[in-house]
Amino acid sequence: MRILIIGEGGRESALAAKLQNDPRISKMFFANGNATTDVIGKNVHLSEIKELRDFAIKEKVDLTIVGPEAPLVAGIKDEFKKHDLKVFGPTQKVASLEGSKAFSKKFMQTYDIKTAKAVVFDSYNEAKEYIQTQQYPLVIKASGLAGGKGVVICDNLEEAEATIHDFMIRRIYGDAGIRLVIEEYLQGFEASIIAFSNGEKLFPCIAAKDYKKAGNGDTGPNTGGMGSVAPSPEFTQEHYADFEQNILEPTIKGLKAEGFSFKGIIFFGLMVTKNGAYLLEYNMRFGDPETQVLMALMENNLLDVIQDCMDGKDIQLKFKDEKAVCLVMCSGGYPRNIETGFEITGEDKVKHSKLLYAGAIRKGDKVVSNGGRVLNIVATGATFEDARKKVYEDAGHVHFDYGFYREDIGKF
Repeated sequence: MRILIIGEGGRESALAAKLQNDPRISKMFFANGNATTDVIGKNVHLSEIKELRDFAIKEKVDLTIVGPEAPLVAGIKDEFKKHDLKVFGPTQKVASLEGSKAFSKKFMQTYDIKTAKAVVFDSYNEAKEYIQTQQYPLVIKASGLAGGKGVVICDNLEEAEATIHDFMIRRIYGDAGIRLVIEEYLQGFEASIIAFSNGEKLFPCIAAKDYKKAGNGDTGPNTGGMGSVAPSPEFTQEHYADFEQNILEPTIKGLKAEGFSFKGIIFFGLMVTKNGAYLLEYNMRFGDPETQVLMALMENNLLDVIQDCMDGKDIQLKFKDEKAVCLVMCSGGYPRNIETGFEITGEDKVKHSKLLYAGAIRKGDKVVSNGGRVLNIVATGATFEDARKKVYEDAGHVHFDYGFYREDIGKF
């Protein structure tokens, strides 16, 4: 088989590493890839859907796996399907469950999926008027894609007014913020559940925990994710039963009612409160950095799982009875004004973990940083402390100028 993986982050490195020893795979291509995928297969510099389609036809690609959300929301599945090219992922319409928070919130409300109370606004003045009467904290979300950064928890009216102005008038996230979802703030802990879809049923993985804030102790701005652990230490069997009854099952009913059959991934971003689990968001692809810890623990052959889903077969997911920790090392200034282009050293001293590059590329015999989240260090162990020890010991050997990471991943 010849496989194309679209994306260039740590998630794509984790998928590539999971697939790389499968004897059925003769070639892997990555668009655009990174310094890890460069070694596993061949990086190709393509971004437009038509370029990717033509490449897949030319190279006789048997299966395309889409990592990031943007190509799915732009309709890559629909375009590839016209040419009998197989894509593990949803159509453009179904991808709107991630691409538009307004669309997904309406879907949740229509099918009684447990979620925070929310109102959608297209008008700046109406949004401004609404926040005058609300209790704080309040959550304001850009409806469109904002690279995981278009969500702000506002502690007071002044912050809420500034956020609405940034999103709708200054357009700091472009068109993503011209429509807003303003919703109640839920107090609790977050959990991520990634599920495989075979077109009829959803098959959830174990829950993972993602660390979104840039600083230790969950301080600082939101990021794309500073680390992750699995299984989620806080998410109990009771929480799972609640999720299944009030979120998973009504989601399956809603997908069927809307004719949203797809073969791919659906990601449930949850907030677990004293009143149970609430759905914050859907993503329609593998999460990053959750994928890194899930792939480290998954016992199944990933290609078998994907092919069975593509064939409409039921699957049975199995995970090791271990703990996994993923630490993300970032460029100075992340998630705002990042500094890149610095040589990364110490990879050869990583002994107890797996190093997965993300925002890093090879230049000659050097690896240099070229993104916000530069690399991941992933380890498993009998306990979280075992896995943490491996990760942080190895992280101490890896260096690049102005690089930083959180020191409390896996401490909860």
